[in-house]
Amino acid sequence: MTQTPAIPDDILAALDTLPNSARPVLVRLRGVIFDVASTVPGAGDVSETLKWGQPSYAVSTGTPLRLGVTKTGIPALFVHCQTRVVSDARSILAADLQFEGNRAVLVAQDTAFPEAALRQVIHAALSYRLAR
Repeated sequence: MTQTPAIPDDILAALDTLPNSARPVLVRLRGVIFDVASTVPGAGDVSETLKWGQPSYAVSTGTPLRLGVTKTGIPALFVHCQTRVVSDARSILAADLQFEGNRAVLVAQDTAFPEAALRQVIHAALSYRLAR
């Protein structure tokens, strides 16, 4: 597992606006993103910024990922809705993950953290441009 960098102040501030119960899930997802990015050939450094007030993670080989909560407060990993990342994940990981439309993977707090399945989705997003 790669060393996850400290959370920048602007990202911490964005996370502080979210429900307390969602923060640990999103911080864990952040760590998985950095870890998976280190395994993508040619990905380079992860760019961590705020997009639409949400923590956003991008590498040169993929499509950006954002962390946030749904309108009902469920922690989620958001992907650009015009990619095939969520639809592809739904077709192979429907038994392991929950989805919202074509843009989000939901990470319910009342179930076990589905790390293996989330790693597959994150890898698909961070290597999206390599597969095309």
